[in-house]
Amino acid sequence: MTRILIIGYGNPIRGDDAIGPLVADQLSQCALPPGVKVIARHILTAELIAEFAELEQVIFLDAAINGIPGTVQCQCVTAEVFPPVVLGHFQTPTELLAWCAALYGRTPQAWLITAVGAEFNYMHYQLSPQAQAAVNPMIAEVMALLNK
Repeated sequence: MTRILIIGYGNPIRGDDAIGPLVADQLSQCALPPGVKVIARHILTAELIAEFAELEQVIFLDAAINGIPGTVQCQCVTAEVFPPVVLGHFQTPTELLAWCAALYGRTPQAWLITAVGAEFNYMHYQLSPQAQAAVNPMIAEVMALLNK
């Protein structure tokens, strides 16, 4: 049974925005504790909400645009007080958690691990040197959370 879900998300053809799915792909090749599932997505969608209701923990992996390129940050994520009025085409982690709370009365503990990117140009299929340097620190942050 899945207890922890790791979701790497971002656009694979937009340079550093691909770091979330790339790190998820690398984590899926690692020896992870039982009950950990890793997925990569282009965007976060409402279909994830029902799965969240069964989890103990969810870890989101994404690129960030503000800050010093290559910087990795890990922060606790909580549900918005109220879910958005409209369930749109894609959601943020806080919106998904808010919908989970509204529909199922609970949310998993959630973390967002980001790496600040340097290049987000369309039709750019590789990470900048700064984002590439952030891959291993992102993996280390995930492993630290899994070992808590």
